Amino acid sequence: MPLTPFHLGPALFFGLLFFRLINLPAFLIANVVVDIEPFLILFLGLDLPLHGFFHSFLGGSIIVIILSLAMIKMDKPVQKIMSAFKLGQKYSKRSIWLASFSGIYLHILLDSILYTDIKPFFPLNVNPFYNSSMFAGFEIYSLCVILFILGLALYAYKALKQRIQNPINNIKSFIFYIV
Repeated sequence: MPLTPFHLGPALFFGLLFFRLINLPAFLIANVVVDIEPFLILFLGLDLPLHGFFHSFLGGSIIVIILSLAMIKMDKPVQKIMSAFKLGQKYSKRSIWLASFSGIYLHILLDSILYTDIKPFFPLNVNPFYNSSMFAGFEIYSLCVILFILGLALYAYKALKQRIQNPINNIKSFIFYIV
């Protein structure tokens, strides 16, 4: 996708939908980190396909390893940030690995539908997911926007549910902010 933020729609929706199974921060980052590759190609003016090696399942797997190890290492600061958004999560290393794999592979799959330069099964020079329909882009972008809206609705529901279940914590927070 030309704009990485479109990937946040599916990331937010599926991350919150499977909140108990996968690490949300790892999943959110995994859905956008792959686009460092086209960003660098554009920024540095390199004469390479925008969607190269790291937009393949093999290249994506390398990113999975790096991202998972980094997220495991940054456990405590990430926990604090997520708690501020009322999305505190108890998770295992396995949930980080699962989130990283599924997020990066989802990114590659969505982009594979749209772009001819993606070779998801590198070193094979094929893209069986590519859809040459002139509506494919509209459909994928629409899906991402709809999933973002649904993700925001899920987030609002989770935050409201947590606020209702923890009224004492809400009073403590309110008093803390006043003082």
